[in-house]
Amino acid sequence: QVQLVQSGGGLVQPGGSLTLSCRPSGSLGNIYFMGWYRQALGREREFVASFGKGGNQFYADFLEGRFLISRDNAENTLYLQMDNLMPEDTAVYYCNFKVVGAPYEFWGQGTQVTVSS
Repeated sequence: QVQLVQSGGGLVQPGGSLTLSCRPSGSLGNIYFMGWYRQALGREREFVASFGKGGNQFYADFLEGRFLISRDNAENTLYLQMDNLMPEDTAVYYCNFKVVGAPYEFWGQGTQVTVSS
């Protein structure tokens, strides 16, 4: 069974940067949605950024331009460049792919990002 494998994350000071990556362990077929979500302790999972159909990028309003989503189409790898990180960005970050014809969505295992001095 194909899984999404995440890497990156960790502990960073406020104002610092991190890059997350996410790639499938095998072939997934026609991916029409690639995105990032996050879940802080005690809170619901929330949308962060995504590529939709046609390659359009979408970002959560609270990001204020600090994050950049990108992808490597040849490898179906998704990235999230996070700059000017703030303590409120502390959360577990998850990647999410949606595939044409698939009966379920694909989620990464989650990566902890902690922003603290």
